[in-house]
Parts: sequence; C-alpha cells; structure tokens
Amino acid sequence: MSVSKTFCFFASLSLVLSMAIPCPADDVPAGLPPLPSLPDNPQTAEKIALGHQLYFDPRLSVDNSVSCATCHDPEKGYSNGEAVATGVGGQKGGRSSPTIINSAYAKLQFWDGRAGTLEDQALGPIANPIEMNLPVEEAVAKLNAIAGYREQFQKVFGTDVTAENLAKAIAAYERTVLCGDAPFDRYKAGDMTALSEGAQRGMKLFFGKANCSACHGGHSFTDFAFHNIGLPGEDEGRKAISKLDGDKGSFKTPTLREIARTAPYMHDGSLKTLEDVVEHYNKGGDQNPLIDEEIFPLKLTAEEKADLVTFLKEGLASSNYPLHSKPALPE
Repeated sequence: MSVSKTFCFFASLSLVLSMAIPCPADDVPAGLPPLPSLPDNPQTAEKIALGHQLYFDPRLSVDNSVSCATCHDPEKGYSNGEAVATGVGGQKGGRSSPTIINSAYAKLQFWDGRAGTLEDQALGPIANPIEMNLPVEEAVAKLNAIAGYREQFQKVFGTDVTAENLAKAIAAYERTVLCGDAPFDRYKAGDMTALSEGAQRGMKLFFGKANCSACHGGHSFTDFAFHNIGLPGEDEGRKAISKLDGDKGSFKTPTLREIARTAPYMHDGSLKTLEDVVEHYNKGGDQNPLIDEEIFPLKLTAEEKADLVTFLKEGLASSNYPLHSKPALPE
C-alpha cells in the first residue's frame, strides 16, 4: 500500500476535522516497522481524533494560551523552533522541545527518559508550572465542563474525562506522527536515483568515516539511548533520573528523521544549524571525563562536511510529511 493510502479523513462524533491524519491501522510509512502492540490503549479513529483536538487545545493550560502544539508544532518539525521551550507567561524552560516524530517507537520519553510511555509523558507538561501550569485534576474538571469533550470521552472510553484517559487520547494521537518514506528509504529499496550524488557521498560518510550511525542507527536514525556527546553545561541529564554518576551529561539520542525542520539542535538548543552540529562532531565535541567513546575528532574535509549535511537535509526528509493542522475544538 502506498503512503498516501495510509491517510484518511474521518469525523470525531459531530465534529468534522479539518485535515487528514493517519488511519489507526498497521500501515506505516516505508522504512518504519509496525507500531508496537498496545493492548491497554489500542488505536481507534475516534480516539485519535479526540487526541488530535486535545493536542491543539490551549485550554489545557492555566490561562488558555499554551497547547501541546505550542512547543511541538507541526510547522516546526514538532518542536518549537527556539533554543528552549516557552510556557505560560513567557516562562523559559532549561531544555529544547524534543520532536515527537516517531516517538511511538521510543521506550523512554523526554531528554532524560523520565517517562516510560507516551501516556506517562502526556500529563507532565500540563501540570508543569513553567509549561502549562494546570494541575491535572483541574485539567480534568475543566474538560468535563465542556459538553463536547464529555460526550466524546463517553463515546471513546465509556466515562467522563479522567486523567488516565486524557493521557491515552493524547498519546494515541502522538503515535500517528510518523515520518519515513524518505529518499534514503527509496535508495535503500533499490531506487539509485533517489539520492543526489552529494547525498550519496554524505550517506557513505554517515555510515562510515563520520560514525554517525553508532548512535543514529535503525529505522528512526536513533538508538533511543542516552549519550554524553561533549556539550558544556551543568544539566545532569540522565543522571538525575538513573542516579548513576556515569550518566551525567547524557541525553537521549534524537531521531534524525526530518532533522532539517527541527533547528536549533541539541538538548539545550545551543547549535543553530546542521552545519554547526557537524562541526561539533568533527572537532570531537568539548572533551569531558564522561564523554562517549564514539565521540572523537573526525578530520572531515570541507567537502565531506557539506556532503554530510546534504544527506541529513535531503536524504531524511519524508515524501509525505504529517503536517497536521488544528482541528475544530469542541464547545
């Protein structure tokens, strides 16, 4: 089945959504495996539609100004285009907004892996005082006061709004944000014209001399693990969760799918361009006692660095990017 056929239009009860989002089927873009089975939260069209609304609804914040999509904007690679996240009242977080692209495959969420599932992750920003600043019990009460939401939760879950089902609906929608079927996938499948000559050279560097695939391997170009890549700063990263000294300064490897859309880069947004990122690795990062052994000076030429950026920009851009728009919201 072609990628275009994996998208469908559907209605959420009486509300007709304004754009297509992926059908809750096993079909995924080329290059990606089937979604993990979720017996506790199976995908359905109605649940995804409900989660789609919740994801874009700023009423999940204390002052009705910030939604999930504010920091994870489809127009900006499901990040926010800024160095760090910005919450209610213009408050700034300490880390960049990680993309949710292909997060359906991750076993741990957030830069430090503090959430085990998308369901666990979904409620955190709502209650966080510098993000949406709305205690979960207040969010539940606020949604239950909206007849359209209460009706949909009854249809989808058989209950009024609950914290558990709020998380399930948002997570179900987030699992539809999948990116694959890029020129790399078509090249790998045998289309030798899918990548330009520069992108082909960059691909060989990616999997060879530059050693990028040591961490950015697999279907989503990430090992979903945690690494210290030689960035300065006091953020302890994974250590704050694992309590292991060896995890200090380690952060989760982000996907490189659609990487050209998600600037600036790194957990702190400190690198503005992909050229900056390549140069960081080329010099071997900023050395520290815990830096990963995979990080070392690459000694790439100017042409090699340019080819590597070409591969990242051209080779990993999906043919059918899920540019989801804000749906009609219930009253």
